[in-house]
Amino acid sequence: MIPAAFDYTRPSTVDEAVRALADGGEDAKVLAGGQSLIPVLRLRLAAPSVLVDLGGVGELRGVRDDGDALVIGATTRHADVLRDPLIAEHAPLLAQATETVADRQVRHLGTLGGSLSHADPAGDLPSVAVALDASFGIAGPGGRRTVPASEFFVDFLTTALAPDEVLVSVRVPKRPGWTTHYEKFNRVAQAWAIVGVAAAVRRENGSIAEARVALTNMGSTPIRASGVEEALAGAPATVDAVASAAGRAAEGADPPSDVFASADYRRHLVTVLTRRAVVSAGGIS
Repeated sequence: MIPAAFDYTRPSTVDEAVRALADGGEDAKVLAGGQSLIPVLRLRLAAPSVLVDLGGVGELRGVRDDGDALVIGATTRHADVLRDPLIAEHAPLLAQATETVADRQVRHLGTLGGSLSHADPAGDLPSVAVALDASFGIAGPGGRRTVPASEFFVDFLTTALAPDEVLVSVRVPKRPGWTTHYEKFNRVAQAWAIVGVAAAVRRENGSIAEARVALTNMGSTPIRASGVEEALAGAPATVDAVASAAGRAAEGADPPSDVFASADYRRHLVTVLTRRAVVSAGGIS
C-alpha cells in the first residue's frame, strides 16, 4: 500500500527540528532510520501531515567519551554501535543486544534512538538502557532536559517524549569492573524477543557484589528484576546460587499472552534466561 501524502522537511540542527515539529503540530512525525515508521506508513496505520527527517542533523550522530559516561547520538545507526571501540570497551552490553536486533539490512539503517523511542516492549534495547541506568537527552520548545531510562518508558509504545520533542542523545555510565551478557529467546532468527534478559554483574572475592538485571517483553515496558538483584547481592558466584536467585525473575512482572507465547510460558522462560544471562555475564561455571 502507498502511504498517504505528507510534507517533508530535513532540518540541519536540533533547534530547526524542534521548530519543524512544533509547526507541524500533533500530526508531525520524526523520521530517523525509518525501520519502525515506514511499515506503519505503508499500512496507513499512521498518516502524518509532515515528516521531519533527522538524517541531516550532525549533532545526533556518533559516540563520544564524556568522562564517566559515553554519550551516543540518537541517530547513531545500529551497525555503528557494533563497530564503535568506545562502546566495546565501556558498554559491551549495548553491543551484545544490538547484535541480536533484526538483520544486517535493518541494523545498517535503524538507529539507537529510533529503537528506544519506538518503545516496543519486545525490543531489545530498552531493557539494556534500563539495566545500564542510561539517561536520555531531550530537546523541545522549552529547552533541553534529561530523563532517566527508568522514567522514559511509560507504557506500550509510549515514552516520556512530547510530540514536539526530539531525542538528542543517550548517556550510558561507564561501569569498570562489571561484565555483561544479553540473553534472548525468539522463534526464528531476526524475530522480536519472546523474552530477553539484560544482565550486568560485578564480582568481588569469589562472590557477586552487585547485579543489574532488566527484562524484555515481560510487561508493557522494560522492567528491572529487583528480586533477582537482591538475591544476588553478596551471593556466592556459583551456578546454584544464580539459579536460586533467577527463580525470582518473574516477581512483579505482567507478561503478555499472545500468538507467540502464553504469560505462564514467559514466566517460566524468564527464569531460565535470567540464569543463563547472569551465569554468562559473571563468567560462572
